[in-house]
Amino acid sequence: MLYREVPKIGDKLSVLGYGAMRLPTKMVGVDEEKAKQQMHSAIDRGVNYIDTAYPYHNGKSEEIVGRILAENNYREKVKLATKLPHWKTDSKEEMHKILDEQLEKLQTDYIDYYLVHNLNGDSWEKAKKNGVIEFLDEALKSGKIINAGFSYHGVAEDFKQVIDDYDWIFCQIQYNFLDTDNQAGTVGMKYAAAKDIAVIVMEPLRGGNLAVEPPKEIKKLWSRSEVERRPVEWSLRWILNHPEITLVLSGMNVDAHIDENIRIASAAEPNSLTDKELELVNQVADTYREIMKVGCTSCQYCMPCPAGVDIPSCFEKYNSYHMFNDKRARLQYLGFNGGLFSSKISLASQCVDCGQCVTKCPQNINIPEELKGVEKDLEGILGKPIIWIAKKIM
Repeated sequence: MLYREVPKIGDKLSVLGYGAMRLPTKMVGVDEEKAKQQMHSAIDRGVNYIDTAYPYHNGKSEEIVGRILAENNYREKVKLATKLPHWKTDSKEEMHKILDEQLEKLQTDYIDYYLVHNLNGDSWEKAKKNGVIEFLDEALKSGKIINAGFSYHGVAEDFKQVIDDYDWIFCQIQYNFLDTDNQAGTVGMKYAAAKDIAVIVMEPLRGGNLAVEPPKEIKKLWSRSEVERRPVEWSLRWILNHPEITLVLSGMNVDAHIDENIRIASAAEPNSLTDKELELVNQVADTYREIMKVGCTSCQYCMPCPAGVDIPSCFEKYNSYHMFNDKRARLQYLGFNGGLFSSKISLASQCVDCGQCVTKCPQNINIPEELKGVEKDLEGILGKPIIWIAKKIM
């Protein structure tokens, strides 16, 4: 495992961090035994940064991570990160109450890396008015948190303002070869690094879209490389090629993926890709942008939908249908979103255009408008009759 230093404090963090937003699941809830085996295995092989948050897995992730790390002293082997759900608070007192709740869930006396969760320009201004700066100062002084940071899903200019407003140790941004000009982007990443603020990357594979079997146009481009690499390796190595980046978070829940990520993280030195390889990645990024229908990362911030639409699932199948010419995506959509193979119906056509999701989307997607495309291409005029007939037969 390779490690990089947090500039202001000297902590050496593994370049691969373990994200607890997508733990392995079973029929109902998280497969905790599997999650424990996987997390312990990753830590044993050098991963020393574990990232969770208050809302992950319907509020259960922190409890699960706490139990997993409590066994065999694994808590002492890692730096633990979690996040303040500032939108649930109106005062610093409420923030302290949530922090105490998180410490109890995580079975720890302190949190190494504590983030103000999911900021943009407007939410940062509101959090400041509600006392978040005073809260951070007090939590740091008490020793309940060791380092303060924030995660961000807004525009680059507002990102700079957040950076300048507090003495942050680290920040967390969405960054991959498709998002160089989105959100904080390359401009924000370099701005933070220039101020000696550690940069942690989330969504390195854009919700997994960059790790699956690529479309034929992308495959053809990757085949031009003199070095054979799988898409996930290209994606992670491209990010870690930037010396400004401290670590990459990966929401790992498959043993083979964990093995592969650790292998990549053990060799991904900064500035190790050639100019020719970097140009190839740029060509791949441009081609992806041409064929991707919706830039959804499945972050779930838009959920739950009051009308019952499973928005990330709709867009996942919509992108697969178009990007990969995957005709099975329509069958999967009608089966799962149509309620044939699940307990509820969650079709795009249920959208009532209330706009609630639009204000929550970190990608600034016009969700109701895009759902109309899902309805047109994946449901069509025969979608609902097919579902009705199938339910009668089954």
